[in-house]
Formats: sequence, structure tokens, C-alpha cells
Amino acid sequence: MIKVSLPDGSVREFEAGASPFDVASSISNSLAKKAIAARVDGELRDLMRPLDGDARVEIVTQKDPEGLELIRHDAAHVLAQAVQELYPDTQVTIGPVIDDGFYYDFAREEPFSTEDFEKIEAKMRAIVDADYPIVREVWDKDEAIAMFKQIGEDYKAQIIDDIIPPGEAITLYRQGDWFDLCRGPHLPSTGKLPKAFKLMKLAGAYWRGDSKNEMLQRMYGTAWANEKDLKAHLLRLEEAEKRDHRKVGAALDLFHFQPEAQGSVFWHPKGFMIWRQLEAYIRRQQDADGYVEVKTPQLLNSVFWEQSGHWSKFRENMFVVPDEIPSVEDEGPILTGDSDLMALKPMNCPAHVQIFKNGQRSYRDLPIRMAEFGCCHRNEAHGALHGLMRVRQMTQDDAHIFCREDQIADETLRFLKLFERVYGDFGLSEISYKLATRPETRAGTDETWDRAEKALSDALIAAGMEFEIAAGEGAFYGPKLEFHLTDAIGRTWQCGTFQLDYVLPERLDAEYTGSDGGKHRPVMLHRAVFGTFERFMGILIENYAGAFPMWLSPVQIVVAAITDAANDYALEAAAALRKAGLRVETDLRNEKINYKVREHSLQKVPIIAVVGGREAEERTLALRRFGSQGQQMISLDEALTSLADEALAPDLKRDL
Repeated sequence: MIKVSLPDGSVREFEAGASPFDVASSISNSLAKKAIAARVDGELRDLMRPLDGDARVEIVTQKDPEGLELIRHDAAHVLAQAVQELYPDTQVTIGPVIDDGFYYDFAREEPFSTEDFEKIEAKMRAIVDADYPIVREVWDKDEAIAMFKQIGEDYKAQIIDDIIPPGEAITLYRQGDWFDLCRGPHLPSTGKLPKAFKLMKLAGAYWRGDSKNEMLQRMYGTAWANEKDLKAHLLRLEEAEKRDHRKVGAALDLFHFQPEAQGSVFWHPKGFMIWRQLEAYIRRQQDADGYVEVKTPQLLNSVFWEQSGHWSKFRENMFVVPDEIPSVEDEGPILTGDSDLMALKPMNCPAHVQIFKNGQRSYRDLPIRMAEFGCCHRNEAHGALHGLMRVRQMTQDDAHIFCREDQIADETLRFLKLFERVYGDFGLSEISYKLATRPETRAGTDETWDRAEKALSDALIAAGMEFEIAAGEGAFYGPKLEFHLTDAIGRTWQCGTFQLDYVLPERLDAEYTGSDGGKHRPVMLHRAVFGTFERFMGILIENYAGAFPMWLSPVQIVVAAITDAANDYALEAAAALRKAGLRVETDLRNEKINYKVREHSLQKVPIIAVVGGREAEERTLALRRFGSQGQQMISLDEALTSLADEALAPDLKRDL
């Protein structure tokens, strides 16, 4: 007999060879029907796989987060089976789960078309209806390679040969006559897969992500636990398409891209006006929070990056240029290493250490909060570029806090308050937190990382923050806190960052004089609130769908004249509003007023002030607000005060 411990603390006995399904059945028939997998001693396993012995067992249903991942995993397998049954000349390669869905890469000479989707989806539904049991099989590595080669699945044979150590067994999963290489787990049968799936798009993908390899055809799909969730997802996608910052940016004349400067933004006057408001806003927050602002070079010698560790860990993402070696007389001693190479800075942190080092620092000087709106360059792959969200030239609202260890908790709490206040001002108040720990490629010893991860974790706990662990997602020099924000249509974005670093101060020899008179290393806290202006603006454009709050809108008011006779008053009113600090345009064109209102509404101008003969005589404005059908009559004198107050940034309103 084996003993099974359940989540409620109870223990039940079962015959040897019992499966999690047997455990679910012993609890209730209802649970057995809903069960799709199980956690066995914390490991996700097939529902029908026999237990190895005494174990802790928790039944997984579709409602659990792992349940949705299993559904998407199985949808990928059902897609691959459907494709191979319809197009037998196709080889399958890999088919992982991704956010909101899955994809599968296929090798086939003839290209697929989105017109094939309907037929493929019909075949997928037929496979679900067939309710094939999904059976786990364990194979010897060499036998599996031989079998896949025999049936013409060369990619599968290569995967096994490359990633499975000699002598290690592998697992296959069979559904009907079709099978695939997979670690699992899977649903008990294809009939357990909800039909709430849809194929979405096609793309090219190099085998193993290497452009030297052959091009495969990637088929994307989405899968959900029920039809209601699928429809909600498709509606979100439809809404996201309308809000796409690239489309909205073009429609509102905010910015553009062109091939001669890939990954770099051409900001138009209206777009840069928003930028200026953001920069002024965040500068006020930093000034009030005790930051000093600096400016550092963009082009630095490669030896500098060798010292910081970026040359070995980040060089492939840096723009490197040759440099003439200076003479000793002109420029001082020549640095060793690749001193004939220069690189555009991909981040500001090492340069800030140089400012910290320039002069004597005492423990009494700390913390030093050093900020910079630094322009950085990163050599992102062409295929990874995505509008404002992924660029090669970026400006960060970057800052570094040099502090003592006993100041970490206070500085962490201080930043968290700043972050929440700023994002609250933008209406982005739904935030979740993740602590990203040491990555595989990193600088520093394990002891240093233990110390850094504990220090940041302790600071978050002291601040009363709830957070998840994102294992392996930290920066190469230290753990970081990730901020995940939810926008107006429920999408999650990662923007600002907060990182704790013992490594760079050590590598770059930063030090201060302690109360004991000795030399000590400062702790370096890397932090950004927006992250990069480009990405943050892309998020704002999509969150607001281009309808910016009045304080951010590039044009806050348009004064539109009904007749030529009202033009002089329109110009006078606009001048007065402008003098009150508002961003104002006039529309004196010989067009009907409804046409003017419609045009400026499409530009999402917050307020249109309509003036005609009566308004000129009474010195009033007829205000039409974006999104409202009504009209508000207000005197010009009253408008100068009320609209100026309304157009203030949130932090300035708080100061009134």
C-alpha cells in the first residue's frame, strides 16, 4: 500500500500502482470528471501516470493556472496531428506554450496560408471528438532517434540527439496513431481539450533561431478553457488593434519611423510635446525626492566596458565603433585591452559610478541619488524591433542610488512610494511585483548573490509588499524588482525597475569612507520609473487610445470660429488662454462648424471652444469636451481660471 497526503492534511491509502485519477475518484466523482492532471510532490504529472510510492498529491482542474497551460500544450499537439493528417509531407519540430496560446513550427516545402486555417481547425475539432487516450511512452534514446529517422522526422531525431544525454530515456506521447516527442504532462485524452481554440497567424522562423538554418513555418494559435474566455480574448485583441500605438501615433501625427534609422524614433512636434510634459513631470518628482541630475557621455572606450563587465556579458547588444589611439601627450595614458574600440553606452550605470568616484565620499554623504535622462543604444535584432515598444535608441529616466547597507530598506520603501504615486497619476494603479533572481550568465560570486537577493527580499518584506519570485530573470549584476502593470483593457506591461547591485561598485572600485575611518563599498540601487520614455509613451498611447488626459494632450484646446465675423474674437480668446498657460490652436477655416468639430474630435483634442457672433458679443465660449455630446457655456474670464487649473499635471494640482 502507498500513502497519499492531500491538501487538506488528510492521508489516504491506495494499492501500489494507483494513479492521481484514482485519488480524485476516491474524493468525489465530480472531482474525477474535472481532473486533468496532478501535482505529485510539487511536480506536475499526467493524471493517469502511476504514483511511484508515498506522495503528496493535489488534483489540477481547468480552473487552475497549470490547467490552462496544459490546455494550450495539448492544443499544440492536436494542431500538429491535424496538420500532418491533412498535409502528410509536413515535418513537425517544436510547439511550445506562449502567453495566451501556443505555436508550432512546421517544415514543409509548400507554404501554408491563413485560408488553410478553417480546414485545420475543423480537423482539430474532429480529433477532439475522437477522444483519443493520450498515452505516455518511455523510449531508449537511440531507438527513438532511429524510429524518427525511419518515418522521416529528421528534426525530431536531431532534437533528441542534441539535448538528451547518452543512455538517458526519453518520453513520447501518443494520441491515436499520431505521436510526438514531449516531456509532458498532458491531458488524459484529446476529448478533454475544450474546443475554445483558434488559429491566429503565420510567421517564418529559423530552425533553432539561427539565420544560418532553414526557414520553418510557424503557426500561432490561442486556446482557452471555454468559449466565453476565447471570445473575451478575441475582443481584447480587436480593441488592442484599434489602440495600436503605431496606428494611433500616425493618425495623431506624433512620430514616425523610417528604414534609414531603424529602431530610432522621429518625434513630431505633437509627440515631442507629450515627451516634454512627461520629462518635466518626472523631473519634478525626482527633484522633490532628493535626486541630483547629471549628464554623462554616450561614447566610451571599450576598456571601460570591460571593467564594468558589459563587454563580456552584453557586447553583442552594443554598437561598437573603431577609435584612433590617442597619444599620451594629448590624452593621457593609453588604456590596455581593446583600446582602439569605442562603444555607445547601452546603459548609464557605469558612467554614474565614475561621477561617484570623482572626489572623496563619506558615509555622511550617503545616500546619493543620481538621476539622468540618458540616451542609450542597444543593438536589438531587426526582427525584434516593434514600434516604440522595442527600439535601438532609447532615453531612460534612469537613476542610481549609492547607499550603505543599513539604508537599503529605507531607500527601497522610498522608491516604492514614488513608483506607486507616479503610476497612480497615470491611472495605472493595478501593479503586481516580482523579485527576479540570479540568471545563468552573471557577474559576482554566489555569496554576493545570496547577500543581494536576501537584502532586496528583506527590504520588500519590511515594506509590506507581496511579491512572486521570477527565478533566473535578474540582471547580470544583481537581483531586480519587476513591476507588472495592468492597462485599460487588461493587458500586463513591465515598465520600471529596481535593482540591487554589489557587483559594479566592486568591479569599478567605488568606495566611501565609513564612520570607522576605513574604506567601504557602497551598495548601488539601479532604478527607473518609466523605464524608457519610448516604451512608456507607447503604453500610454494604447492605454488612453490616444485620448490623453488634458495635462498630457499636445493640444489642449481648439478655438473654432463659426463665421468669419467671429475670427477676431477667436484669436483674442486663444491668445488669452495661451497666456494662461494652455496649449491652444485656432480653426478659422471656411468650413461648417460640425466639420471642424468632427476633425478635432478625431484628433482627440480634449476641448473644442466654439465661438460665433453671440459668443463674441457676450465674451463667452461654448465648450465641447471629447467624448461628450453636450455643450457648456462659460465666460472667457471664468475659462481662463478653470481650464488652466484643469490642465495642470496631477502633482501640481496636489500642490494647490
